[in-house]
Amino acid sequence: MTTPQPTKRPTDAAYLDGDPDVPSELLSLPWIDPHNHAHTLSWNDRERYALAGCRAMLMIASGAHWTPYRPVAADDVRYLWDDAINRRAAIERNHFYEAKLGIGAPTRIRIEDPDALFDAMEAYVQLDEVAAVGETGITPSQHVSAWPLDEQRAAVGRQFEIAADADLPVVLHTPNKSIGPDRQYRDGMAVPGYEKNVALGADPVIDADTPALEAVRIDVEIAREVGLDEERIVASHADGNNLEFLLEETGCYASFTLGHSWMTGVTPADIADAIETYGPERIMVDTDCANILRSDPFSLKRAILELYRLGVDVEDIRRVVWKNPRSVLGLGDA
Repeated sequence: MTTPQPTKRPTDAAYLDGDPDVPSELLSLPWIDPHNHAHTLSWNDRERYALAGCRAMLMIASGAHWTPYRPVAADDVRYLWDDAINRRAAIERNHFYEAKLGIGAPTRIRIEDPDALFDAMEAYVQLDEVAAVGETGITPSQHVSAWPLDEQRAAVGRQFEIAADADLPVVLHTPNKSIGPDRQYRDGMAVPGYEKNVALGADPVIDADTPALEAVRIDVEIAREVGLDEERIVASHADGNNLEFLLEETGCYASFTLGHSWMTGVTPADIADAIETYGPERIMVDTDCANILRSDPFSLKRAILELYRLGVDVEDIRRVVWKNPRSVLGLGDA
């Protein structure tokens, strides 16, 4: 029972049957971000990760959005890898969390002479700074210049082979069926909050009822062909379109992206539902924060608190935000 309150009239406190037993350990629960582009963010945004309790992160160095050319050359992507490698140690030193890299070739922008890039990748993945291959994966349509599906398959397959040979996990970019506004934006405005000219998208190279899901099916098919263990695949941007396939028909991990929920439509409630339906064993959460997006470095920390409010047990939350990414990516021990 609560102590009688010296208030003039009864307040809510007078009717409460004891104080709530809240898990204060949620405030200090360590977490890992298994997919972001934090090296492209501001110093202040990277500090927000530290303030929110981030213990480790995987920074994806392959965001071809930052290359100035369309299509891109192999050296354009390699420049992005070099830039991330150059800055990684300073990020760790300034912000006190472990920062490792994902090295890969995205397919959202066509890469010219990709084999030259993959030849170089075989050396890059031997670096101690590199913890994963990716993000990569089949994409239904590209920016400006289409990349034929057979060529994409070859590019993704080569990267999966490199990952398997180097005993590294893969961060898979799964095309997300993003939400749209109730009405269209004014011509020329593109999508506010997303600094990319979406009007320059090429025609899709996948002919299917649901191209985004078909792309993920092809990725898994390629992984099986080259012998990449599905339990080493973290499928980022999981949503209602691909979740059932990922968790019922594959051994992949499904990672929900919350850093820009306004675009993806994914919320902590979706994660809570997935944990209730499938269990926490193969679920993760990432932010995917990047400087071309209106994104929130606090989103994963907020999700920790919200998942508990939504009825998820503390140990299941710990499994999803700490134990799973730590196990698969080898982060969090520094």
